[in-house]
Amino acid sequence: MVAKRIIPCLDVKDGRTVKGINFVGLKDVGDAVELGRKYAAEGADELVYLDISATLDGRRTFTELVSRIAAGIDIPFTVGGGISSLEDAARLLDAGADKISINSAALRNPDLIGQIASHYGSQFVVVAIDAKCIDGTWHATTHGGTVPTDKELFSWAREAQERGAGEILFTSMNHDGTRSGYPCDTFAALADTLSIPIIASGGAGSVTDIADVLTEGKADAALAASIFHYGEIPIPVLKRELVKQNINVRI
Repeated sequence: MVAKRIIPCLDVKDGRTVKGINFVGLKDVGDAVELGRKYAAEGADELVYLDISATLDGRRTFTELVSRIAAGIDIPFTVGGGISSLEDAARLLDAGADKISINSAALRNPDLIGQIASHYGSQFVVVAIDAKCIDGTWHATTHGGTVPTDKELFSWAREAQERGAGEILFTSMNHDGTRSGYPCDTFAALADTLSIPIIASGGAGSVTDIADVLTEGKADAALAASIFHYGEIPIPVLKRELVKQNINVRI
């Protein structure tokens, strides 16, 4: 049985790890490389770095940072944020990233998924879907969940898989930041729909929440930020508790 993965997510602005709510009230929580190295030492299986810089200079700084991350960290890491072309993906993968994550750009230009997958391989492509349940239907959204699109979660995830995505990172915008748990029924239905791995995001507030989405929700990995950044649930504690519940994780 393939081990379930625990993945800290680090938002990066101008080379520093920051944390806020919907990118507002950002606080510096540490050097991106050092924090990643700490999580790797604690047993994180992978890392996700999201570039939230708005400027071209910020993008350049992020590319330089990716090179430092690749040199300093010995676990796989995915990078996302502002990737809207094959050239953008190439710049970050060539700098040492293991995978790239695309979200809004894939919604605008679904062909981008296949372009990157055919050039580098599906295993390098994560399609992130920020979906919101509106009147009983899950819609892919943009702009932090505030702008719904005409793409329905399940059909869009299937399309992304068919176009060459190697993984889906699904964030429930209804649950993100609530720390009230994940919509496990929706994750399970998505897992039954797809043949590629699903990373669960949005709603983690306790060990039980993460255990539930990895079992009832059939997710292959759980991604979280605040609970790790603020030491609320240290990764070694989380993994020990998951093992007690007979969930296969790497210790």
